[in-house]
Amino acid sequence: MKRRATTDSPLLFDLPAGPDFSMELSARRAGQWPVAGADEAGRGPLAGPVVAAAVVLDPDRIPDGLHDSKQLSAVKREALFVQILATSVVSVASSSARRIDKTDIRKASLDAMRRAVCGLTVRPGLVLTDGLDVPPGLACAGRAVVKGDARVLSIAAASIVAKVVRDRMMACADNSYPGYGFGTHAGYGTERHRDAIGTLGPCNLHRMSFRPFRPDASE
Repeated sequence: MKRRATTDSPLLFDLPAGPDFSMELSARRAGQWPVAGADEAGRGPLAGPVVAAAVVLDPDRIPDGLHDSKQLSAVKREALFVQILATSVVSVASSSARRIDKTDIRKASLDAMRRAVCGLTVRPGLVLTDGLDVPPGLACAGRAVVKGDARVLSIAAASIVAKVVRDRMMACADNSYPGYGFGTHAGYGTERHRDAIGTLGPCNLHRMSFRPFRPDASE
């Protein structure tokens, strides 16, 4: 007789099959409208900026297929990016490698997110952010949503915009800093990228506060 496996650590929540608009509609009923979703791309790479986007979706013109940008192909992201820009209010901001080094990646990411929200041409009544943190200094209420890019359509849209914009920025950087392969790996620590750093040394786009650049990197 087979025994069913049990666990004393149940999931904190069940993720839906894809993001939906329920949090935005709940906020609307509570008088917090419009709702902006905010997310960032590029916290982990060794080089380049961290890019944040804020998106206010039009409830009557939400593009089909919105999802966490990491779950989409580059072709699908590009197609959705065009649709989001055509139907939504969008703002983008970034923090450079120098800003990241002067503060830290968390602070630089949250500041970029705050500036993206501030750049919206409509003032949101609520900002929903992906992750654990709400950017300080917002002019409205904010709520952090764990796994928000897979649960909330507005955050999913922001994740797509941030990812596409950053990838395009790194593709342009490939022309200014040849040899590193930024157009291929977007600054992440791939074997090719690390080999290029060993050969060429770091450039102005590298985050010197990150390993392997930090003085204690070999400890």
